[in-house]
This record gives sequence, structure tokens and C-alpha cells, in this order.
Amino acid sequence: MGFVSFVGRVLFASVFLLSAYQEFSEFGTDGGPAAKSLKPKFNLFVKQVSAGIGMAVPHIDIKSVIAFTMFLKAFGGLLFIISSSFGALVLLVYLAFITPVVYDFYNYDMESQQFAKLFTMFSSEPGPIRRAALLPGDEELHPKEALQEKGRKGQDNLKPANQAKGSW
Repeated sequence: MGFVSFVGRVLFASVFLLSAYQEFSEFGTDGGPAAKSLKPKFNLFVKQVSAGIGMAVPHIDIKSVIAFTMFLKAFGGLLFIISSSFGALVLLVYLAFITPVVYDFYNYDMESQQFAKLFTMFSSEPGPIRRAALLPGDEELHPKEALQEKGRKGQDNLKPANQAKGSW
């Protein structure tokens, strides 16, 4: 079962690692296609945050944002493969940051077709977040081993009183 868990972690992390590699190879001097597609949504997100907190957010270069997301995906993916809970946390931070930027359904009227499309895509996003939170500990994947471990701990308490003293 440990091998299956490892293969699952590798397959899950490969999504993030391959995405980071693709962004890195296309990065160039302007941030690549990722920067071009993310810039309008990121600027709109920054405007929303500024309006929400009531003060201006300092200017953040989109190339820095793309470089930071590449780092989060690559570093989190590598740590996730070696079964590190910190790697899962890094991927959760990445997903928590990028999800409201990419799925900006809150900027559209509720009756519009664009809102329905983006909200549907946003609603299906918690799947990767759940998997990132579940896999590193593997407690839920090995219920039989967890029961055996609990059984061994409980057997120590079931010994007769004279056996506990060592006089049979």
C-alpha cells in the first residue's frame, strides 16, 4: 500500500511540477503567456482588495507574481512527493492564493452566463485542495494499519494482573 500511496503522490504533484516547468520554460523577459493571461485578472483582484480594505495596495509586478507561483508549485510539489506535510501546506497556500484570482466570478452579475460558467469551475476546485490536505499523512489511506496499531496499544492493558508483574 505504501507504493500505491507514493505513486498517487507523484501523480498529484506532477500536475504542479509540470505546470511550473512549463511556466519556467516560457517565462522570458515579460513573464510569458501566464503573465499575459493573469495580468487583467490580477489587477482586478488587487482593485477589489484595495476597495475592500479601504487603502491602496502597493504595486506588485506580474512577473514577480508568476515567479512566486512557479516557486510555490515546484517546491510544494517536490516536498509533497517525499510525503512532507509542509509540501501540502505550500500547495494549499498556492491554491488559496491563485483560485480567487483565476476564478473571478464575484466580478460578474449573478444572472450573467459568464458568472455561471466561472462559478461552476470554481465550485469544482476544492478537489485538489482536499487531495493536497489528505495525502501527506496517509492516515485515511491505511485504515487497516491504523486499526492494528490501536489494537496493539489496547492489548497491553488487557494483560492479567499477575502477568503484568511477571509471575505466571
